[in-house]
Amino acid sequence: MPTNSSKADRIELTEGELREITGYAADCADRVLHLFEQSLPDDTRPREAVEGARAFAGGGRRTQALRLSGFAAFRAAREPASPAAADAARAASHAAGAAFLHPLADAYQVRHILGAAAHAARAMELAAAEDPAVAADALAWAHEHAPAAVGTVLGRLPAAPAGGGRVGEYLRGLDAALRA
Repeated sequence: MPTNSSKADRIELTEGELREITGYAADCADRVLHLFEQSLPDDTRPREAVEGARAFAGGGRRTQALRLSGFAAFRAAREPASPAAADAARAASHAAGAAFLHPLADAYQVRHILGAAAHAARAMELAAAEDPAVAADALAWAHEHAPAAVGTVLGRLPAAPAGGGRVGEYLRGLDAALRA
């Protein structure tokens, strides 16, 4: 392992774990795609990101097109009229980004694993007039549906980083619950 403090230590990360994590992120994002599509029904960027993540999770290749679909979904988050739709697009972006989790012991890598779940919970909360019970239910769903690889890989990483507002709060809470 590197001793240089400018480089993060490497962690073990198998392709199977990466595929499971990406499939989980796609499942989380898929639960809120309708919120984006209600706002911009002709914009397919978030759906394409989730479908690309699902294809990778199912055995497909990790391609530049998948990476670009994640960036496109992120850009789509800037366009909807609804804050819930924006977080739904961010969840889709994180689903595609999960396929690009780096095997580095860096707290920011937790966002690749749990970003889709945290943004999906926030999207649901916003769509329900900021009802915190809705976010709690979404996070409970994310906890219950996390495959073993999610907890295993989180255990190799530092805890989720500070910051990120409400989504960051959800990310840290889910991270802690999955490590317990």
